[in-house]
Amino acid sequence: MRKRIMVKTDSRETLVDLTDQVEQVVHQSGIKNGLVNVYAQGATAAIMIQENWDQSVQTDVINLLRRMIPQGVWLHDAQDGNGDSHLKAGLVGPSESIPLMDGKLGLSRWQNVFFCEFDGPRPDRSIICTVISDS
Repeated sequence: MRKRIMVKTDSRETLVDLTDQVEQVVHQSGIKNGLVNVYAQGATAAIMIQENWDQSVQTDVINLLRRMIPQGVWLHDAQDGNGDSHLKAGLVGPSESIPLMDGKLGLSRWQNVFFCEFDGPRPDRSIICTVISDS
C-alpha cells in the first residue's frame, strides 16, 4: 500500500513529527508484518528518525546542520539562494525504513519519524509512505 502524506511547514528549517500520520497509514493498510518506507519528495527535504521526548533534540539537529552547512556560501546560491538546503537534505537523506511488527512501527519508546524541512516555509510538502508485507 502506498499513501501520500501532506505537510505544511511554517519556517525555513524545522522538523515535523510524522509518526501519527505514518501509524494511520499502517492501520489503513491492514498489514501486520513487513516494512514501512517513508520518503520525502523534494530536493531540499529529508526524513529522520530521532528522539521524541522534547523539542531540544530537534533544535539541536537544526543548529548542528546550520553550523556544518551555513547559508549563503555555496555555488548553487547563485541560482535560488538555497544551496545549504540541498546539502542538508542530501546529508540527512530522503527516506527511512521502519520494521512493521504485529501492526506496530518497530520504533523504540524514544523514537519518532520526522520530516526535515530545510527550505521553507512551504504550503504543501509531499511524503510518500509505502507499507510492504513480508508475506
